[in-house]
Amino acid sequence: MGSLIAYSGITTKVKAMERWRISDSQFEEMGLLESVPEAVEYLRRFPPYGDIFNGLEDGQLHRGDIEQQLNLSQYRDFAKLYKFANLKQRRFLDLYFMHYEIGIIKTCLRNAAGHRDQRQDLSMFREFFDKHSSLDLIQLSESQNMDQFVANLNGSPYYGPLSRLQQKGKLTLPECENTLDMIYFRNIWRIKKKYLTKGEQKIIAQCFGTRMDVLNLQWIYRSKKFYHLAPADIYAILIPINLHLTKEQINRMVEAESADEFLTLLETTWYKRSLPAGLRDEPDLKSVADEINDRIYLLTSRREPYSIAILNSYLYFKEREIERIITTLESIRYGVKIS
Repeated sequence: MGSLIAYSGITTKVKAMERWRISDSQFEEMGLLESVPEAVEYLRRFPPYGDIFNGLEDGQLHRGDIEQQLNLSQYRDFAKLYKFANLKQRRFLDLYFMHYEIGIIKTCLRNAAGHRDQRQDLSMFREFFDKHSSLDLIQLSESQNMDQFVANLNGSPYYGPLSRLQQKGKLTLPECENTLDMIYFRNIWRIKKKYLTKGEQKIIAQCFGTRMDVLNLQWIYRSKKFYHLAPADIYAILIPINLHLTKEQINRMVEAESADEFLTLLETTWYKRSLPAGLRDEPDLKSVADEINDRIYLLTSRREPYSIAILNSYLYFKEREIERIITTLESIRYGVKIS
């Protein structure tokens, strides 16, 4: 599976970039620091973050500024790989890029839904997105309300589905975010057959199929535990694609009368082997999902290092690293130690 000749160059590039991944012990060191400026100074030791934080003053280190800079690091890594990739590898990266695009759209969506006067400055991303996207980031970021937000998506693949929500009077933040997730997963699941070999399709199916499974499990649990939604409403928010879950299992969990019954049914699925002891005492399906996804992405890249798996895995773990950086910085900011 994969090709040593076709992937030797990009694999070498990824391995070189992985040298600067922050280790668990380094995250522990950073977590012991006393202030966010100290933590940012610590991050400057790592080349992927040194450049983006240079020039930032202490007064610019609130969460919004930091998250923007970290996202910029993520896009720069993507751009480096894209520049180095061959035509076939770029087709996969073009497909993957929708994930970043939707992330930006969600940021603008939340601003529009909250009628925030202070808009997020997306100008730093403009050069990158101009090369890979048809979206006008500046116009989108200036959306004053939900109707204007949808209008500013006209001409993009996101306009149709969101405008239909608008016509139905369902243009709410949760409905829009769910619709965007649906667009992404359905698109990558459908298009993978067009651009990837059968072996590569299997890799993507393992990774994205697992992500869809565990995301659906989280949505079902939250719907039962916190929102007490009717089964019909839960079915409406689920991604209609599954890998290790059968339709019968999903139906039973959706129809469960309580969150406790859902957890009992969860223990009968393929994912029971991944459930930690004591899950019922402290249900944290987000952490369980992260561990499952981490394992799948790591396993596929180790098994098939000269394939699309190496790109898929690198981009996934880069995003996970940024999430962890943000969590660590917030724990320092508020004096809460991460267990």
